[in-house]
Amino acid sequence: MPEQTHTRHGSNVGQPLTRREGVAKVTGTATFAADNHPEGMLYAAICSSTIARGRVSHLDVAAAKAHPGVVDVMVPGDTPGLAFDPDEKDNPFTFKMDVLQNDRVRYANQAVAVVIADTLEAATEGVALLAPRYEVEQARIGLDGNESFTPPAVGVGEPPDVDNGGDVEAGFARSAKRVEATYETPAQYHNAMEPHAIVAAWDGDKLTVDTPSQALTMGQGRIAQLFGIDPANILIRSPYLGGGFGSKALMKGPQILGIMAAKRTGRPVKLVLRRDQMFGPVGHRAPTRQTVKLGADEGGQLQAIHHHNHTATSSFDDFYEPSANLSHTLYAAPALKTTHTAVRLDTGTPLFMRAPGEASGSIALESAVDEMAEACGMDPLAFRLKNYAEVEPISGKPFSSKNLRECYERGAEAFGWSKRSAKPRAMRDEAGLLVGYGMGTATFPALIFAADAKASILADGTGLVEIGAQDMGQGAWTALAQIAADGLGLGIDQVEFRMGRSDLPNGGIAGGSGHTATAGNAIHAAGGDVIAKLARLATDDQRSPLFGAGNAGVVARDGRLVRRDDESRGESYADILARSGLPAIEGQGSAGADQDAQKRYAMHAHGVVFAEVKVDPDLGQIRCTRLVGAFAAGRVINPRLVQSQYFGGMIWGVGFALHEEAAMDHRSGRVLNNNLGEYHVPVNADIPSLQAILVDEKDSVINALGVKGVGEIGITGTAGAIANAVYHATGVRVRNAPIRLDQLLTDMPLAAE
Repeated sequence: MPEQTHTRHGSNVGQPLTRREGVAKVTGTATFAADNHPEGMLYAAICSSTIARGRVSHLDVAAAKAHPGVVDVMVPGDTPGLAFDPDEKDNPFTFKMDVLQNDRVRYANQAVAVVIADTLEAATEGVALLAPRYEVEQARIGLDGNESFTPPAVGVGEPPDVDNGGDVEAGFARSAKRVEATYETPAQYHNAMEPHAIVAAWDGDKLTVDTPSQALTMGQGRIAQLFGIDPANILIRSPYLGGGFGSKALMKGPQILGIMAAKRTGRPVKLVLRRDQMFGPVGHRAPTRQTVKLGADEGGQLQAIHHHNHTATSSFDDFYEPSANLSHTLYAAPALKTTHTAVRLDTGTPLFMRAPGEASGSIALESAVDEMAEACGMDPLAFRLKNYAEVEPISGKPFSSKNLRECYERGAEAFGWSKRSAKPRAMRDEAGLLVGYGMGTATFPALIFAADAKASILADGTGLVEIGAQDMGQGAWTALAQIAADGLGLGIDQVEFRMGRSDLPNGGIAGGSGHTATAGNAIHAAGGDVIAKLARLATDDQRSPLFGAGNAGVVARDGRLVRRDDESRGESYADILARSGLPAIEGQGSAGADQDAQKRYAMHAHGVVFAEVKVDPDLGQIRCTRLVGAFAAGRVINPRLVQSQYFGGMIWGVGFALHEEAAMDHRSGRVLNNNLGEYHVPVNADIPSLQAILVDEKDSVINALGVKGVGEIGITGTAGAIANAVYHATGVRVRNAPIRLDQLLTDMPLAAE
């Protein structure tokens, strides 16, 4: 196959280009789902349950329908019929949803009715007039006091209990040093800037929806299943997402209700969730209680690891945060075991939330590793290097690539780790604040999903690349266009790039930090296919200066094919097509997991985050003042965007360690802080100096482009690094996230001491 990675400006891949959609976003011309207003559109508003368990005993439908502007009301038992039971599951990515199938209430904020009106104000007032009454049952909330069980699987089909064949109990018995501690993380809720929204319009049995989606083809299939129509009759448009973080990977109940409302009324309908309605029906991260047991010999070599996670799912469905599985890959130990148990609660079903399992699991493991390092009298970095895993501990498989040692070295040097005192509570700044240094190892699996793409060379020699991919803020409009241009041997300004629609080839899932690998490799393959076809046209044509060269003897660059052995002989794409009488030439490409490689290799991105915190010795106030991360994640498509993703993950880690927590009312089962005023996430004033170091890493196994994901790995190092830094600053080990000043003040010595 001809090479196709050089343009007149050099390779597009690897360049720190700014976002191609940036101007549209900052000027307001980028169209998000709720920005669409088709002619004749109605507005729908959800009436959300104020109880967590029971049934709806009364709704004043007559009062709501009598309100001026209200067109219709959907209530349980009076909705358009569905072809598939929303409480049935037929694959690991099908989750049960509440779409008014009965009067049961399974969690607070469940939809119990939908009001459809000419205006949003009328719909909202109609909801208030429904004045629902309930038969209330006691809500089951919290990890305590509910029956515990071993889940059938965790994450997406992973076994709940795993070991590497070693005898964990024997390992602990022979260990000179042992640490056993329990760490808790709270329920956390997705709070993307853009709430879930849908604008749905039917035309006979054809449906057009504008809705934020991280997986267009999966969404298309789910809608088709529920409504019993051909997926080809469904068009989902989702060119821009205002954040997703896993919450928009699957179609949720509110989106289906919007489609049902449009079907019922025969008019386009818009339904947008309020901020408080995001707390329940669209997924969240479940709470965890993790017990980590470590055993090491006198020299600090780990002998055994047992990581247990106790978590929760909903009363009616199954998704279990796989937090303990984070321990599968980081530290070498001859005996390693991970286990999970769970309880059922009256909440919405937990689902994927940025770094599901890894984010919650890493703060526990990294804290425990620091506790063990102290027990062994070792520097935390030295302890991690002592227990560096040369092969994946759980499986014994070699890594496809692993440049973590260089991450440790470069990160420590940039941060100034050598200045860290060995003793906690021994460092202060000029203002008298306690200073702490902490670190956390970062890792995330390198995933790839199935995807297809189409690439064309047009008569004028320019390119067109099409794929049903999506940009939720990670920079896909730019990074994928860079791959597309390189695949065609053109400058990026010579390629039209189309995505964000379900009538384009399946772009896979924008999730699991696998989108660039997934969509990018499909695009790369499509580019290779069309260039190969173009080269065949030329090399088989006696009139071409490339005649007889063969595909392998041709290079694509600058919109031309040239002979590899004589670059003075070549011709433009446009000339080849013109002589052949073709208006364009098209190629196809696909991407997917290499099953054989996955059986033989462990595939992960790696990194480390170093954190500095300052703590007021009198008030216990904590500020994270500096973060330095170093990451190795394969080939970098766009260093500017990759750095941005690392920063985003590190900021999320600050929130995980110090801010984010859903406060539950155990009497009612409701989230008390279901708004951005009280559900704390970091703001600009909370974010310190950030530095992200991109460590070179070549991986010829992972996929054709050598790409790993970067969107989630920054969380997995940061939260633990901050927790460890708080301990180093204060001498108080807080094992509950988020770390609050009251937890410190309870155990911290008085300032005078």
